[in-house]
Amino acid sequence: MKYDGFLARVRERGEYSDQDEAADVTNAVLEVLAQRISPGEVKDLASQLPGPLGQVLDRATPQQARGFGIEEFYRRVAERTHARPRTAQWDASAVLTTVADAVTGGELNQIISQLPSSYAVLFGRADLAD
Repeated sequence: MKYDGFLARVRERGEYSDQDEAADVTNAVLEVLAQRISPGEVKDLASQLPGPLGQVLDRATPQQARGFGIEEFYRRVAERTHARPRTAQWDASAVLTTVADAVTGGELNQIISQLPSSYAVLFGRADLAD
């Protein structure tokens, strides 16, 4: 999937006003995701996403993954986007369902396996959630 196509899907799913807003939200969600999964998995994910998104992930990768729950994930996204956590939940879903469409099934499973089951719904995989 190309960068513009990725952002177009995020824009449509999130009902954002333009590509710039979709890009800002996408970057915020990916930055938080990069903190939550292992650095090796971030690198694998970055290799399957369009170049600019891979660069966002590369810049956001910490030395090691941090363990935090879904509510903290929303809070961190909300902090970056200057939104409320409920809006951040919408934003995360718009971006991560698009990530799920853009990567291989194996890669998606690797990412989801590193997260609590409550995250699965954000990737459009409610079947894996508790």
